[in-house]
Amino acid sequence: MALSAKLQVRQTQSLVMTPQLLQSIRLLQFTHAELEHFVDEEVERNPLLERAESGPDDLAGPEPESDANSAGETGDDWFGKEAGLSSEAISERLDSSLENLFPDDPGRSEQLDPSLSMQWKSAAGGSAGGASEGFDLEDLAAAPVTLRDHVAEQIAFAFTDPRDRMIAAELADCLDEAGYLRADPGECAERLGTDADSVEAVLSRCRNFDPPGLFARDLAECLSIQLRARNRLDPAMRALLERLDLLARRDFQSLRRICGVDEEDLLDMLAEIRGLDPRPGLAFSGGNSETLVPDVEVRPASDGGWTVELNADALPRVLIDQTYFARVSGQTRDQGEKDFLGQCLQSANWLARSLDQRARTILKVASEIVRQQDAFLAHGVRHLRPLNLKTVADAIGMHESTISRATANKYMNTPRGVFEMRYFFTVAIAASGEGESHSSEAVRDRIRELIEAEEMSCVLSDDTIVDRLKEEGIDIARRTVAKYREAMNIPSSVQRRREKRARAGLKG
Repeated sequence: MALSAKLQVRQTQSLVMTPQLLQSIRLLQFTHAELEHFVDEEVERNPLLERAESGPDDLAGPEPESDANSAGETGDDWFGKEAGLSSEAISERLDSSLENLFPDDPGRSEQLDPSLSMQWKSAAGGSAGGASEGFDLEDLAAAPVTLRDHVAEQIAFAFTDPRDRMIAAELADCLDEAGYLRADPGECAERLGTDADSVEAVLSRCRNFDPPGLFARDLAECLSIQLRARNRLDPAMRALLERLDLLARRDFQSLRRICGVDEEDLLDMLAEIRGLDPRPGLAFSGGNSETLVPDVEVRPASDGGWTVELNADALPRVLIDQTYFARVSGQTRDQGEKDFLGQCLQSANWLARSLDQRARTILKVASEIVRQQDAFLAHGVRHLRPLNLKTVADAIGMHESTISRATANKYMNTPRGVFEMRYFFTVAIAASGEGESHSSEAVRDRIRELIEAEEMSCVLSDDTIVDRLKEEGIDIARRTVAKYREAMNIPSSVQRRREKRARAGLKG
């Protein structure tokens, strides 16, 4: 058979992920902190971009320019008045159609519902709080004290011998964030070229540091150090610390026998144990906590419904300096510089468009979630409805993957508290009759309520809880009840009965 080269025409369809589309997808799933960091990097990289200062006038949009030296236009207007670009012109500049870049919002002709648009404008008219005048008090705050710094200060006062200080510093370097010693004293002695007895002597003195419990090697030792500091490490307490496994299983009968105490004394000992800190070093590992900024605000409306608004504090805004671009591009004759400025303008236009699209998508998704979960907002968790991504996607005409990205690590501030948007998506539990299915989160709450209301003489087993729920129209398996109970850190009926009897002073 002869081999020969020939040309063939073949037509195929494929999805091309343009760089702009990939960046748009990333922007949608960014958290507030990640988005702020990304925008800051873009502003630093692109000379045509700058952050919009906070204030009602800035967020509502700029006034018409009166001279050629004004600063520039907001990102929302780059495709309108100043740039004068149509959807076709935008597609040509970005080297892709708007349907590819923004499949859920390919053009400005498709607007949000009028009520949502008004709510969006209302949210944008608020104070963004991002550029307050003067200095920030947080900049003047003292740096947080770390566990290593706290221990180093005590080492300087506790030891005068340079060798002992060196040993203590080595041991301090082996502390984990909870304050436990994660090194063998013998290995430390070998590294420092000293004897093990010297390391043990220094370690014994370090265990007197504040807070009590530092430099322990396990939980029992950590608790014993704290009890010794309180002068409460008696033989009975030592025996209890040696059998923490029985305490975890709530086997109070065996603990009373091992410790040689009665029910009342055991309850007092358990109360002391609960007052101790099992991880004393964590008090120094927190640092500066990151403030949670909700992306959406939900408030009661005057007509009995709900007003859904985007939180202006969670919306980074950028300005595109068209005047600077026109002036510089008109003065330069170098083609490389012109290409660079053109790329900067294209990138800035894309960023402004993407930020606007991200805000619109989040608002659409949040509004549909509020519509679906209206009963929860009005009456509480027992009225949370089963909801999945497909239901919301079908309702607003978007893809499930878009809904997933729009709700990931986004938060909604409601009259009932701040919730992650993913919280409202729950599994459906079938009804025992012909009624509507129940939300898994609502079923969890009902299980918790039944257990909290049980009496010592009638501790509910998982099978009994199943029967109670079926009487209320909830069809659920026993293993599902056990899974939900364990997820809420609720012990089994045997352990709960044993604990209730111990509290009442009865034999288990």
